[in-house]
Amino acid sequence: MSYEMITIFMFSSMMLMMLTGQRVFGAIGGVAAIAALALWGTGSTDIPYAQAIKLMNWYPMLTLPMFIFMGYILSESRIAEDLYRMFHVWMGPVSGGLAIGTILLMVLVSAMNGLSVAGMAIGATIALPELLRRGYDKRMISGVIQAGSSLGILIPPSVVLVLYAMIARQPVGNLWLAGVVPGLMMAAMFIVYVLVRCRLQPELGPPLPAEERNVPLPEKLRLLTAGLLPIGIFLVMMVPFVNGWTSLVESSAIGALTAFGVALAKRRMTWVIFHSCVKQTLFISCMFMWIILAALGFGAVFDGLGAVKAIEYFFTSELGLNPWMILILMQLSFLVMGTFLDDTAMLVIVAPLYVPLVAKLDLGMPADQVLIWYGVLYTVTTQIAYMTPPFGYNLFLMRAMAPPEFSMRDIYASIIPFALIMTLALAMIMIFPQIALWLPGLVYAR
Repeated sequence: MSYEMITIFMFSSMMLMMLTGQRVFGAIGGVAAIAALALWGTGSTDIPYAQAIKLMNWYPMLTLPMFIFMGYILSESRIAEDLYRMFHVWMGPVSGGLAIGTILLMVLVSAMNGLSVAGMAIGATIALPELLRRGYDKRMISGVIQAGSSLGILIPPSVVLVLYAMIARQPVGNLWLAGVVPGLMMAAMFIVYVLVRCRLQPELGPPLPAEERNVPLPEKLRLLTAGLLPIGIFLVMMVPFVNGWTSLVESSAIGALTAFGVALAKRRMTWVIFHSCVKQTLFISCMFMWIILAALGFGAVFDGLGAVKAIEYFFTSELGLNPWMILILMQLSFLVMGTFLDDTAMLVIVAPLYVPLVAKLDLGMPADQVLIWYGVLYTVTTQIAYMTPPFGYNLFLMRAMAPPEFSMRDIYASIIPFALIMTLALAMIMIFPQIALWLPGLVYAR
């Protein structure tokens, strides 16, 4: 059997196992193990040990449990509720103001947690009932919550970008900084859309009644202080890192300790909450480490086959595609896979194939910059795929969390304008790579 056929067989076997409902790490690692044994016999048993040592020696991986723990502390201590109350009072008088507040809430939750599921859960449990009660259109609510929650995998500290950094062998700090401007740009585009749409159709997002807007100034200032607390925690964590005073791991520890200290100071930290946060942190961290280990093993088999060179030859020589056409085809494949896989599964399936290929494409940039830029492109494309019918990941999360009056037709229709906005943002980042590369270049030049 040729190496090309072995590659196709490995991918098809892995996809088949995914469709049968197997766990991601089991499907990827199982196919890698069977292929390695078939190709190289018992000598291939060194592969998992070598990849496990590589994973354990990767120092930035320590940031993963720190940021997850910080996110759970801030979520479980109800600081997100303080945020929404602040947006409720300050943005309520504007048409669509609570929807804008929900998007800003999602941005701040992303800066706390780095997981889109956390943003979706907070949006569905805190924002959705309030928006419904105040007469917001169902499709506007659904679109805002889904689009806003997708920012969690782009705005730092993004857990998905940590995984990409491990597979692409790129600095996590560079990738996080590269995600800041695109993430804030998309959030701003969502806000402009909501403002314009609700100005033209006020019934989609009516302003708060006058009696609810009449909040005394001292109470407004108190809510502002409480709501801006997560921003303060984020700055305490990131300013030392950006200025080079601490490493990324040290900054993550500062963030986790600061969040824990704030929860204690506000008397919202109980033994039950602490136990829940530690348990969830352990669960999520172990899940990601198993997936990374399986992906590294799969990538090692690919390296041994020389499959990347074969596919590069197929695209460039057999099909005669230019580098930009190859890049666009890659993004389209993410959109297709995103209809039935989550971001982590998509990354670990194709990263061993795409990352080395992207590094060799002649895109007019150094290879390290290309891989940082491509990490942002992958993440934005994944965000779009999350909301792509018929099987977008966020669509089903929204259906599971929304009240019965939200039909699947409402949920599908709600994401169309936001998906178009994100596609426009993706095109802008592809045409102007400096949107993603400017901030890491500025910070690391210092």
